[in-house]
Amino acid sequence: MILYLDASALVKRYIAEKGSDSVNSWISEADMVVTSILTRVEVVAAIARAQRMNLITPQDAQLAIRQLRAEWESYQRLPITEITVIRGDNLAYEHGLRGYAATHLASLFLWQDAIGQPVTLAAFDSQLLTAARNEGLRTLP
Repeated sequence: MILYLDASALVKRYIAEKGSDSVNSWISEADMVVTSILTRVEVVAAIARAQRMNLITPQDAQLAIRQLRAEWESYQRLPITEITVIRGDNLAYEHGLRGYAATHLASLFLWQDAIGQPVTLAAFDSQLLTAARNEGLRTLP
């Protein structure tokens, strides 16, 4: 399985919460794990927010960020290009998606087109998952 993780899924690898066990299992079962380069910023922002909300300690936040940075090179990272943005703006309008969600979906489609194989989206953003399913993609959960 080629697995695309958006930030809502990847953050669960670094902060223990509902869905973390599933994400870790999907990652270990995947032949390839793919994400957009913007995911790194989104995940660090989510970790920092969890710390500000006192959901995790400052020490746990630093540990999570160090782990993300150490593992970052193990993910296939997709660039954001003008083509990604053009595809994303169409998806945002068509499905009523937020900007980053549309960009993730556009990145997935461009990667799937480039490799000629199906890509499974893992996300915990219900709006993104609905759009992906409406587009005929495989999704988790």
